[in-house]
Amino acid sequence: MRFSAATTADRLLPERLALRARPLLGRVDAVLFSADERGEAGRMSVIAFAIRIVSAVIAFVSQVFLARWMGSFEYGIFVLVWTTMVIAGNVSCLGFHTSVIRFIPEYREKGLLPELRGILVVSRLFVLVASSAIAALGVLTVVLLAPAIESYYVVPFVLGFVCLPMIALSDMLQGISRANSWAVFALSPTYLVRPILILALMGAALAAGYLPDARTALVVAIAATYITTIWQLVGVTGRLRRKLPSGPRAVHFRAWFAVSLPIFLVESFFFLLTNADVLMVGFFMQPDDVAIYFATVKTLALVHFVYFAVKAGVAQRYAAYTHGEPEKLAAFARETVSWTFWPSLVMAVVVLALGQPMLWLFGPAFVAGYPLLFLLVVGVVARSAVGPAESLLTMTGNQNVCAFVYALTLALNIALSVALIPILGLWGAAIATTASMAFEAAALSFTVWRRLGIVMAIFVPAGGPR
Repeated sequence: MRFSAATTADRLLPERLALRARPLLGRVDAVLFSADERGEAGRMSVIAFAIRIVSAVIAFVSQVFLARWMGSFEYGIFVLVWTTMVIAGNVSCLGFHTSVIRFIPEYREKGLLPELRGILVVSRLFVLVASSAIAALGVLTVVLLAPAIESYYVVPFVLGFVCLPMIALSDMLQGISRANSWAVFALSPTYLVRPILILALMGAALAAGYLPDARTALVVAIAATYITTIWQLVGVTGRLRRKLPSGPRAVHFRAWFAVSLPIFLVESFFFLLTNADVLMVGFFMQPDDVAIYFATVKTLALVHFVYFAVKAGVAQRYAAYTHGEPEKLAAFARETVSWTFWPSLVMAVVVLALGQPMLWLFGPAFVAGYPLLFLLVVGVVARSAVGPAESLLTMTGNQNVCAFVYALTLALNIALSVALIPILGLWGAAIATTASMAFEAAALSFTVWRRLGIVMAIFVPAGGPR
Protein backbone atom coordinates (compact mmCIF):
# COMPACT_ATOMS: atom_id res chain seq x y z
CA MET A 1 0.00 0.00 0.00
CA ARG A 2 1.26 3.50 -0.84
CA PHE A 3 2.55 5.40 2.18
CA SER A 4 0.52 8.44 3.16
CA ALA A 5 -0.04 10.56 6.24
CA ALA A 6 -3.75 9.66 6.30
CA THR A 7 -3.26 5.88 6.18
CA THR A 8 -0.56 6.12 8.85
CA ALA A 9 -2.97 8.06 11.08
CA ASP A 10 -5.61 5.35 10.58
CA ARG A 11 -3.18 2.71 11.83
CA LEU A 12 -1.69 4.63 14.77
CA LEU A 13 -4.49 6.87 16.09
CA PRO A 14 -7.79 6.00 17.80
CA GLU A 15 -10.69 5.84 15.35
CA ARG A 16 -12.38 9.04 16.53
CA LEU A 17 -9.12 11.05 16.43
CA ALA A 18 -8.18 9.56 13.06
CA LEU A 19 -11.52 10.65 11.59
CA ARG A 20 -10.95 14.22 12.75
CA ALA A 21 -7.38 14.27 11.44
CA ARG A 22 -8.19 12.73 8.05
CA PRO A 23 -9.30 15.97 6.25
CA LEU A 24 -6.14 17.80 7.25
CA LEU A 25 -3.87 14.85 6.54
CA GLY A 26 -5.61 14.33 3.22
CA ARG A 27 -4.47 17.81 2.23
CA VAL A 28 -0.93 16.89 3.33
CA ASP A 29 -1.12 13.80 1.11
CA ALA A 30 -2.25 15.93 -1.83
CA VAL A 31 0.75 18.20 -1.40
CA LEU A 32 3.47 15.68 -0.59
CA PHE A 33 2.53 12.35 -2.13
CA SER A 34 0.71 13.11 -5.38
CA ALA A 35 2.58 12.40 -8.61
CA ASP A 36 1.54 15.58 -10.43
CA GLU A 37 3.39 18.89 -10.74
CA ARG A 38 1.76 20.26 -7.59
CA GLY A 39 3.01 17.29 -5.60
CA GLU A 40 6.50 17.69 -7.02
CA ALA A 41 6.55 21.39 -6.13
CA GLY A 42 5.19 20.64 -2.66
CA ARG A 43 7.82 17.98 -2.03
CA MET A 44 10.59 20.27 -3.22
CA SER A 45 9.34 23.11 -1.03
CA VAL A 46 9.15 20.82 2.01
CA ILE A 47 12.66 19.49 1.34
CA ALA A 48 13.92 23.03 0.81
CA PHE A 49 12.11 24.10 3.98
CA ALA A 50 13.77 21.30 5.98
CA ILE A 51 17.19 22.13 4.56
CA ARG A 52 16.73 25.81 5.34
CA ILE A 53 15.74 24.96 8.93
CA VAL A 54 18.90 22.92 9.38
CA SER A 55 20.98 25.50 7.51
CA ALA A 56 19.59 28.33 9.65
CA VAL A 57 20.67 26.46 12.76
CA ILE A 58 24.09 25.69 11.26
CA ALA A 59 24.57 29.27 10.08
CA PHE A 60 23.53 30.66 13.43
CA VAL A 61 25.84 28.35 15.39
CA SER A 62 28.76 28.99 13.04
CA GLN A 63 28.28 32.76 13.25
CA VAL A 64 28.14 32.56 17.05
CA PHE A 65 31.45 30.70 17.12
CA LEU A 66 33.06 33.10 14.64
CA ALA A 67 31.89 36.12 16.64
CA ARG A 68 33.15 34.62 19.88
CA TRP A 69 36.49 33.62 18.36
CA MET A 70 37.14 36.86 16.48
CA GLY A 71 35.56 39.60 18.59
CA SER A 72 33.09 42.16 17.28
CA PHE A 73 35.61 44.31 15.35
CA GLU A 74 37.23 41.53 13.26
CA TYR A 75 33.89 39.75 12.94
CA GLY A 76 32.34 42.95 11.58
CA ILE A 77 35.07 43.19 8.93
CA PHE A 78 34.55 39.58 7.91
CA VAL A 79 30.76 39.74 7.61
CA LEU A 80 30.88 42.96 5.58
CA VAL A 81 33.37 41.48 3.10
CA TRP A 82 31.59 38.11 2.93
CA THR A 83 28.17 39.72 2.45
CA THR A 84 29.60 41.82 -0.37
CA MET A 85 31.05 38.73 -2.06
CA VAL A 86 27.80 36.78 -1.79
CA ILE A 87 25.98 39.68 -3.48
CA ALA A 88 28.68 40.07 -6.14
CA GLY A 89 28.71 36.33 -6.80
CA ASN A 90 24.97 36.27 -7.39
CA VAL A 91 25.15 39.35 -9.60
CA SER A 92 28.04 37.83 -11.57
CA CYS A 93 25.70 35.14 -12.90
CA LEU A 94 24.03 37.92 -14.94
CA GLY A 95 20.64 36.25 -14.51
CA PHE A 96 21.58 32.88 -16.05
CA HIS A 97 21.24 31.04 -12.71
CA THR A 98 17.53 31.96 -12.72
CA SER A 99 16.75 31.92 -16.45
CA VAL A 100 17.81 28.25 -16.67
CA ILE A 101 14.94 27.44 -14.31
CA ARG A 102 12.66 28.73 -17.05
CA PHE A 103 14.48 27.29 -20.08
CA ILE A 104 15.37 23.79 -18.87
CA PRO A 105 11.78 22.63 -18.13
CA GLU A 106 10.60 24.25 -21.38
CA TYR A 107 13.23 22.51 -23.53
CA ARG A 108 12.67 19.21 -21.76
CA GLU A 109 8.88 19.30 -22.23
CA LYS A 110 9.20 20.27 -25.91
CA GLY A 111 11.91 17.68 -26.59
CA LEU A 112 14.46 20.31 -27.65
CA LEU A 113 17.48 18.30 -26.54
CA PRO A 114 20.14 20.21 -28.56
CA GLU A 115 18.99 23.48 -26.96
CA LEU A 116 18.94 21.79 -23.56
CA ARG A 117 22.51 20.57 -23.95
CA GLY A 118 23.57 23.98 -25.21
CA ILE A 119 22.23 26.02 -22.31
CA LEU A 120 23.59 23.58 -19.73
CA VAL A 121 27.14 23.96 -21.06
CA VAL A 122 27.09 27.62 -22.09
CA SER A 123 25.52 28.88 -18.85
CA ARG A 124 28.24 27.36 -16.69
CA LEU A 125 31.10 28.54 -18.90
CA PHE A 126 29.65 32.03 -19.22
CA VAL A 127 29.16 32.46 -15.47
CA LEU A 128 32.68 31.24 -14.70
CA VAL A 129 34.27 33.62 -17.23
CA ALA A 130 32.08 36.61 -16.26
CA SER A 131 32.64 36.16 -12.52
CA SER A 132 36.40 35.77 -12.98
CA ALA A 133 36.51 39.03 -14.96
CA ILE A 134 34.46 40.81 -12.29
CA ALA A 135 36.74 39.42 -9.57
CA ALA A 136 39.84 40.69 -11.38
CA LEU A 137 38.22 44.11 -11.81
CA GLY A 138 37.32 44.11 -8.13
CA VAL A 139 40.88 43.39 -7.02
CA LEU A 140 42.19 46.14 -9.30
CA THR A 141 39.64 48.60 -7.90
CA VAL A 142 40.58 47.81 -4.30
CA VAL A 143 44.30 48.22 -5.05
CA LEU A 144 43.78 51.55 -6.82
CA LEU A 145 41.46 52.91 -4.12
CA ALA A 146 43.50 51.55 -1.20
CA PRO A 147 44.55 55.01 0.03
CA ALA A 148 40.88 56.02 0.35
CA ILE A 149 39.77 52.78 2.07
CA GLU A 150 40.19 52.01 5.75
CA SER A 151 43.40 49.98 5.96
CA TYR A 152 41.77 47.08 7.81
CA TYR A 153 39.45 46.46 4.81
CA VAL A 154 42.02 46.30 1.97
CA VAL A 155 43.48 42.79 2.32
CA PRO A 156 40.16 41.17 3.36
CA PHE A 157 38.43 42.56 0.26
CA VAL A 158 41.23 41.30 -2.00
CA LEU A 159 40.88 37.86 -0.43
CA GLY A 160 37.11 38.03 -0.86
CA PHE A 161 37.39 38.61 -4.61
CA VAL A 162 39.53 35.46 -4.90
CA CYS A 163 36.48 33.55 -3.70
CA LEU A 164 34.01 35.30 -6.02
CA PRO A 165 34.12 32.96 -9.09
CA MET A 166 33.34 29.89 -7.00
CA ILE A 167 30.43 31.62 -5.26
CA ALA A 168 28.98 32.54 -8.67
CA LEU A 169 29.49 29.04 -10.12
CA SER A 170 27.82 27.54 -7.05
CA ASP A 171 24.77 29.78 -7.61
CA MET A 172 24.69 28.66 -11.25
CA LEU A 173 24.80 24.98 -10.27
CA GLN A 174 22.05 25.61 -7.75
CA GLY A 175 19.84 27.02 -10.50
CA ILE A 176 20.44 23.97 -12.72
CA SER A 177 19.62 21.65 -9.82
CA ARG A 178 16.42 23.57 -9.01
CA ALA A 179 15.35 23.35 -12.66
CA ASN A 180 15.67 19.56 -12.41
CA SER A 181 13.90 19.42 -9.00
CA TRP A 182 17.05 18.16 -7.28
CA ALA A 183 16.21 19.95 -4.05
CA VAL A 184 18.87 18.37 -1.85
CA PHE A 185 21.64 18.86 -4.38
CA ALA A 186 20.47 22.40 -5.09
CA LEU A 187 20.63 23.64 -1.51
CA SER A 188 22.86 21.37 0.58
CA PRO A 189 26.27 22.44 -0.84
CA THR A 190 25.70 26.15 -0.16
CA TYR A 191 23.53 25.99 2.94
CA LEU A 192 24.82 22.89 4.73
CA VAL A 193 28.25 21.76 3.56
CA ARG A 194 29.96 25.13 3.08
CA PRO A 195 29.15 26.70 6.49
CA ILE A 196 30.10 23.48 8.30
CA LEU A 197 33.37 23.36 6.39
CA ILE A 198 34.11 27.04 7.15
CA LEU A 199 33.52 26.44 10.85
CA ALA A 200 35.63 23.26 10.93
CA LEU A 201 38.54 24.81 9.02
CA MET A 202 38.44 27.96 11.15
CA GLY A 203 38.62 25.87 14.30
CA ALA A 204 41.55 23.93 12.83
CA ALA A 205 43.33 27.17 11.85
CA LEU A 206 42.98 28.61 15.34
CA ALA A 207 44.18 25.34 16.87
CA ALA A 208 47.22 25.55 14.60
CA GLY A 209 48.07 28.99 15.99
CA TYR A 210 46.72 31.35 13.32
CA LEU A 211 45.32 34.71 14.43
CA PRO A 212 41.54 34.90 15.01
CA ASP A 213 41.05 37.75 12.58
CA ALA A 214 39.14 38.54 9.38
CA ARG A 215 42.07 37.53 7.14
CA THR A 216 42.21 34.04 8.59
CA ALA A 217 38.44 33.69 8.32
CA LEU A 218 38.46 34.71 4.65
CA VAL A 219 41.30 32.33 3.75
CA VAL A 220 39.26 29.59 5.40
CA ALA A 221 36.14 30.70 3.50
CA ILE A 222 38.08 30.56 0.21
CA ALA A 223 39.19 26.98 0.87
CA ALA A 224 35.70 25.86 1.94
CA THR A 225 34.02 27.50 -1.06
CA TYR A 226 36.41 26.01 -3.62
CA ILE A 227 36.11 22.53 -2.12
CA THR A 228 32.30 22.70 -1.95
CA THR A 229 31.80 24.15 -5.43
CA ILE A 230 34.12 21.70 -7.17
CA TRP A 231 32.31 18.83 -5.45
CA GLN A 232 28.98 20.35 -6.49
CA LEU A 233 30.18 20.72 -10.11
CA VAL A 234 31.27 17.09 -10.30
CA GLY A 235 27.96 15.92 -8.84
CA VAL A 236 25.71 18.03 -11.08
CA THR A 237 27.71 17.13 -14.20
CA GLY A 238 27.46 13.43 -13.39
CA ARG A 239 23.69 13.63 -12.90
CA LEU A 240 23.21 15.54 -16.14
CA ARG A 241 25.21 12.95 -18.08
CA ARG A 242 23.08 10.13 -16.70
CA LYS A 243 19.83 11.98 -17.41
CA LEU A 244 20.60 13.55 -20.80
CA PRO A 245 22.03 11.47 -23.67
CA SER A 246 25.00 12.92 -25.51
CA GLY A 247 24.38 14.61 -28.83
CA PRO A 248 24.57 17.89 -30.74
CA ARG A 249 24.23 21.26 -29.02
CA ALA A 250 22.28 24.28 -30.18
CA VAL A 251 23.41 27.65 -28.84
CA HIS A 252 21.02 30.62 -28.83
CA PHE A 253 23.11 32.88 -26.65
CA ARG A 254 21.50 36.13 -27.82
CA ALA A 255 18.01 34.86 -26.95
CA TRP A 256 19.17 33.46 -23.61
CA PHE A 257 20.96 36.68 -22.72
CA ALA A 258 17.93 38.77 -23.71
CA VAL A 259 15.83 36.88 -21.15
CA SER A 260 18.60 36.68 -18.54
CA LEU A 261 19.44 40.40 -18.56
CA PRO A 262 16.13 41.62 -17.04
CA ILE A 263 16.31 38.71 -14.59
CA PHE A 264 19.83 39.85 -13.76
CA LEU A 265 18.41 43.26 -12.90
CA VAL A 266 15.68 41.68 -10.77
CA GLU A 267 18.13 39.43 -8.92
CA SER A 268 20.67 42.22 -8.51
CA PHE A 269 18.12 44.61 -7.07
CA PHE A 270 16.71 41.83 -4.87
CA PHE A 271 20.10 40.82 -3.45
CA LEU A 272 21.17 44.41 -2.96
CA LEU A 273 17.85 45.13 -1.30
CA THR A 274 18.15 42.09 0.97
CA ASN A 275 21.64 43.09 2.09
CA ALA A 276 21.67 46.86 1.55
CA ASP A 277 21.17 47.56 5.23
CA VAL A 278 24.35 45.68 6.20
CA LEU A 279 26.32 47.44 3.44
CA MET A 280 24.98 50.86 4.42
CA VAL A 281 25.79 50.27 8.09
CA GLY A 282 29.29 49.29 7.01
CA PHE A 283 29.60 52.50 4.99
CA PHE A 284 28.48 54.85 7.77
CA MET A 285 29.47 53.03 10.96
CA GLN A 286 32.30 51.02 12.52
CA PRO A 287 32.88 47.23 12.18
CA ASP A 288 31.57 46.70 15.73
CA ASP A 289 28.21 48.19 14.68
CA VAL A 290 28.22 46.05 11.53
CA ALA A 291 28.73 42.99 13.72
CA ILE A 292 25.79 43.82 16.02
CA TYR A 293 23.47 44.60 13.11
CA PHE A 294 24.51 41.49 11.16
CA ALA A 295 23.96 39.25 14.19
CA THR A 296 20.47 40.72 14.57
CA VAL A 297 19.69 40.12 10.90
CA LYS A 298 21.14 36.59 11.11
CA THR A 299 18.75 35.86 13.97
CA LEU A 300 15.91 36.88 11.63
CA ALA A 301 17.08 34.25 9.14
CA LEU A 302 14.84 31.79 10.98
CA VAL A 303 11.90 33.76 9.58
CA HIS A 304 13.44 34.50 6.18
CA PHE A 305 14.13 30.88 5.31
CA VAL A 306 10.42 30.04 4.99
CA TYR A 307 10.09 32.49 2.12
CA PHE A 308 13.25 31.29 0.38
CA ALA A 309 12.35 27.63 0.85
CA VAL A 310 8.98 28.08 -0.86
CA LYS A 311 10.58 30.18 -3.59
CA ALA A 312 13.11 27.40 -4.26
CA GLY A 313 10.34 24.85 -4.67
CA VAL A 314 7.78 26.66 -6.81
CA ALA A 315 9.68 28.62 -9.47
CA GLN A 316 9.91 25.73 -11.93
CA ARG A 317 6.19 24.95 -11.46
CA TYR A 318 5.28 28.58 -12.20
CA ALA A 319 7.24 28.21 -15.43
CA ALA A 320 5.46 24.96 -16.33
CA TYR A 321 1.97 26.41 -15.74
CA THR A 322 2.60 29.40 -18.02
CA HIS A 323 2.06 27.20 -21.08
CA GLY A 324 -1.71 27.43 -21.50
CA GLU A 325 -2.85 26.70 -17.93
CA PRO A 326 -3.83 30.10 -16.44
CA GLU A 327 -6.40 28.68 -14.02
CA LYS A 328 -3.88 26.24 -12.53
CA LEU A 329 -1.29 28.99 -12.35
CA ALA A 330 -3.65 31.32 -10.48
CA ALA A 331 -4.77 28.64 -8.03
CA PHE A 332 -1.23 27.45 -7.38
CA ALA A 333 0.08 31.00 -6.93
CA ARG A 334 -2.63 31.76 -4.37
CA GLU A 335 -1.75 28.58 -2.51
CA THR A 336 1.94 29.47 -2.28
CA VAL A 337 1.04 32.68 -0.44
CA SER A 338 -0.30 30.58 2.45
CA TRP A 339 2.82 28.43 2.27
CA THR A 340 4.96 31.49 3.02
CA PHE A 341 2.81 33.58 5.36
CA TRP A 342 1.61 31.29 8.14
CA PRO A 343 4.91 29.50 8.84
CA SER A 344 6.70 32.88 8.69
CA LEU A 345 4.29 34.33 11.23
CA VAL A 346 4.87 31.43 13.60
CA MET A 347 8.63 31.70 13.23
CA ALA A 348 8.44 35.47 13.82
CA VAL A 349 6.78 34.89 17.19
CA VAL A 350 9.43 32.32 18.10
CA VAL A 351 12.27 34.67 17.14
CA LEU A 352 10.85 37.55 19.17
CA ALA A 353 10.43 35.29 22.18
CA LEU A 354 13.96 33.88 22.01
CA GLY A 355 15.81 36.75 20.35
CA GLN A 356 17.53 38.18 23.41
CA PRO A 357 19.23 34.97 24.61
CA MET A 358 20.07 34.09 21.00
CA LEU A 359 21.89 37.40 20.53
CA TRP A 360 23.65 36.99 23.87
CA LEU A 361 25.31 33.87 22.47
CA PHE A 362 27.28 36.10 20.09
CA GLY A 363 28.56 38.06 23.07
CA PRO A 364 27.09 40.42 25.69
CA ALA A 365 27.51 43.47 23.42
CA PHE A 366 25.28 41.92 20.73
CA VAL A 367 22.16 42.07 22.95
CA ALA A 368 21.96 45.75 21.94
CA GLY A 369 20.41 44.57 18.68
CA TYR A 370 17.41 42.86 20.32
CA PRO A 371 15.00 45.85 20.24
CA LEU A 372 15.65 46.13 16.48
CA LEU A 373 14.09 42.69 15.97
CA PHE A 374 10.60 43.98 16.81
CA LEU A 375 10.79 46.45 13.94
CA LEU A 376 12.67 44.31 11.41
CA VAL A 377 10.31 41.33 11.80
CA VAL A 378 7.41 43.50 10.55
CA GLY A 379 9.11 43.87 7.18
CA VAL A 380 9.87 40.15 6.89
CA VAL A 381 6.26 39.17 7.64
CA ALA A 382 5.00 41.81 5.19
CA ARG A 383 7.12 40.26 2.45
CA SER A 384 5.85 36.76 3.28
CA ALA A 385 2.23 38.00 3.04
CA VAL A 386 2.45 38.20 -0.77
CA GLY A 387 4.35 34.95 -1.35
CA PRO A 388 7.10 34.56 -3.97
CA ALA A 389 5.49 37.17 -6.22
CA GLU A 390 8.75 38.13 -7.93
CA SER A 391 9.29 34.50 -9.01
CA LEU A 392 5.80 34.48 -10.54
CA LEU A 393 6.54 37.66 -12.49
CA THR A 394 9.93 36.39 -13.65
CA MET A 395 8.66 32.99 -14.75
CA THR A 396 5.74 34.54 -16.68
CA GLY A 397 7.88 36.92 -18.74
CA ASN A 398 7.25 40.01 -16.60
CA GLN A 399 10.84 40.33 -15.42
CA ASN A 400 11.18 43.90 -16.74
CA VAL A 401 8.43 45.34 -14.55
CA CYS A 402 9.69 43.24 -11.63
CA ALA A 403 13.14 44.78 -12.06
CA PHE A 404 11.54 48.23 -12.06
CA VAL A 405 9.75 47.47 -8.76
CA TYR A 406 13.00 46.35 -7.18
CA ALA A 407 14.83 49.39 -8.52
CA LEU A 408 12.28 51.67 -6.86
CA THR A 409 12.47 49.68 -3.63
CA LEU A 410 16.28 49.75 -3.59
CA ALA A 411 16.27 53.50 -4.26
CA LEU A 412 13.85 53.98 -1.35
CA ASN A 413 16.02 51.84 0.91
CA ILE A 414 19.23 53.71 0.05
CA ALA A 415 17.57 57.13 0.36
CA LEU A 416 16.14 56.30 3.78
CA SER A 417 19.44 54.76 4.91
CA VAL A 418 21.45 57.82 3.86
CA ALA A 419 18.96 60.10 5.63
CA LEU A 420 18.43 58.07 8.82
CA ILE A 421 21.60 56.11 9.67
CA PRO A 422 23.78 59.18 10.37
CA ILE A 423 21.05 60.46 12.71
CA LEU A 424 19.58 57.32 14.29
CA GLY A 425 22.37 54.78 13.81
CA LEU A 426 21.21 51.16 13.73
CA TRP A 427 17.59 52.23 14.27
CA GLY A 428 17.85 54.25 11.06
CA ALA A 429 18.96 51.13 9.17
CA ALA A 430 16.10 49.11 10.67
CA ILE A 431 13.50 51.76 9.77
CA ALA A 432 14.82 51.98 6.20
CA THR A 433 14.77 48.19 5.80
CA THR A 434 11.27 47.70 7.21
CA ALA A 435 9.76 50.53 5.16
CA SER A 436 11.34 49.28 1.93
CA MET A 437 10.18 45.70 2.58
CA ALA A 438 6.61 46.85 3.12
CA PHE A 439 6.75 48.92 -0.07
CA GLU A 440 8.23 45.98 -1.99
CA ALA A 441 5.47 43.62 -0.87
CA ALA A 442 2.69 46.05 -1.77
CA ALA A 443 4.22 46.94 -5.15
CA LEU A 444 4.83 43.30 -6.16
CA SER A 445 1.33 42.22 -5.14
CA PHE A 446 -0.24 45.10 -7.07
CA THR A 447 1.92 44.37 -10.14
CA VAL A 448 0.96 40.68 -10.18
CA TRP A 449 -2.72 41.64 -9.98
CA ARG A 450 -2.46 44.22 -12.77
CA ARG A 451 -0.34 42.07 -15.11
CA LEU A 452 -1.71 38.57 -14.47
CA GLY A 453 -5.04 39.13 -12.72
CA ILE A 454 -3.81 36.97 -9.81
CA VAL A 455 -4.25 38.14 -6.23
CA MET A 456 -1.14 37.38 -4.17
CA ALA A 457 -1.99 38.81 -0.75
CA ILE A 458 -2.88 36.67 2.23
CA PHE A 459 -6.02 38.47 3.41
CA VAL A 460 -7.32 39.80 0.08
CA PRO A 461 -10.03 37.70 -1.59
CA ALA A 462 -9.32 36.07 -4.95
CA GLY A 463 -11.44 38.63 -6.76
CA GLY A 464 -8.88 41.29 -6.01
CA PRO A 465 -9.03 44.77 -4.50
CA ARG A 466 -12.41 46.50 -4.44
